[in-house]
Amino acid sequence: MPEQATKLRASRQKRRGRSPGTVAGEYVREEIRHVRHGKHGARSAKQEIAIGLSKARRAGVRVPPPRKGTTSERTRRAALRELEKAKQHPRRKPSRRRARATMSALQREGRAAGSHRALSRQARGAAKRRTHTQRSRSARQAVATKGATARSQAARKAARTRQRNAR
Repeated sequence: MPEQATKLRASRQKRRGRSPGTVAGEYVREEIRHVRHGKHGARSAKQEIAIGLSKARRAGVRVPPPRKGTTSERTRRAALRELEKAKQHPRRKPSRRRARATMSALQREGRAAGSHRALSRQARGAAKRRTHTQRSRSARQAVATKGATARSQAARKAARTRQRNAR
């Protein structure tokens, strides 16, 4: 179950007109925090992201399932099932036995997946798989939804980075 604070942050993002992916990011962030704080572990950064996306879908965030050919059919079906689960209003409580089994399995996993290094490796790998045009388009979209204050902050940060790299 997602924490109340996470739901609030996600709904704030949604109100501001952010994309479903951005809204789902709040749930992913919560999952990373859980691993870092030792609530449970994960086999990889990818698994943390998957758990977060699953939570987001069940919470009603319309994150589309992965396209055909990008992941296994099993993963796609699971994503579709989670989207359907969100539509069913009188939710049945999850099976306690299954929930406990999942939690204990995750607790046996390591905590390294939540490290900055692991997440950085995952992000770089994901970016490498995208084309220059795709990266450029998402950057433009980010600029469009950022707002004046955040845009000027980002510009200052970029200038500092360029200055640091020029040395």
